[in-house]
Amino acid sequence: MSQYRVLIDANDEKGLVHKVSSIFYNYDLNILSNSEFVDKESNKFFMRSVVDGNVDRNELIDALIEVLPKQSAIKVVAPKKKNIILMVTKEIHALGDILVRHEAGELEANIVAVISNYNTLESFVNKFDIPYITISHENLERQEHENKVIDAIKSFENVDFIVLAKYMRILTPRFVETFENKIMNIHHSFLPAFIGANPYKQAYDRGVKIIGATAHFVNNNLDEGPIIAQETIHVNHAYSWRDMQRAGRDVEKVVLSHALKLALEDRIFTYANRTVIF
Repeated sequence: MSQYRVLIDANDEKGLVHKVSSIFYNYDLNILSNSEFVDKESNKFFMRSVVDGNVDRNELIDALIEVLPKQSAIKVVAPKKKNIILMVTKEIHALGDILVRHEAGELEANIVAVISNYNTLESFVNKFDIPYITISHENLERQEHENKVIDAIKSFENVDFIVLAKYMRILTPRFVETFENKIMNIHHSFLPAFIGANPYKQAYDRGVKIIGATAHFVNNNLDEGPIIAQETIHVNHAYSWRDMQRAGRDVEKVVLSHALKLALEDRIFTYANRTVIF
């Protein structure tokens, strides 16, 4: 028996769930789970099904193509560990949370490398027997440094996602286009919100009562890519901005790991700079 995740993104029309379910029935597939959603404003249909049974993957795709609207996006994915690369600068909290979860078997991932522009976290990463690659940006033009990072990433085969676990350098459009729809970032605010180098100090100065974090895919508009996951916590007047920063780091690491887990389990559909999460 084989298990597959069937992912469908199509223009909506009457009877799609029935048509897809009939295909599963005709191929004697057992539906282990199923979720669907229709965005009525854009007339878009999304469906994620987990099925089990003996079936040829390509034959199943062809059968679905026959009954679904033209230009439908159809993926039939066998559950397996995806290859990811983590990119960091000097902060340990987001990186550490992912490495611990990975070590505990909570993530369907192979962490093939950690890449940084500093060697600050190398001794920590070495404890997990994961390659650590330092590519210093010092005395290099931005493009020259990025070229070295791109070459390092491409030296690994079949990288599914690049996770910016507090990588504090702005990526150029060339980098984003090279790894389109593969880069995930954690932002230290509940977007849209305060921007800049110290959002917690800005939040403190404004007297905010909640702080949060946002995990999103990266596009060429800074911090405006499709949002995957968000979380907030309450604070009050007794918090200094450093207290907010410490609390915010706890939120950041939880949100990033949650977003990564969703991606690894093929639960995210993106369209029109938005996401549908199953």
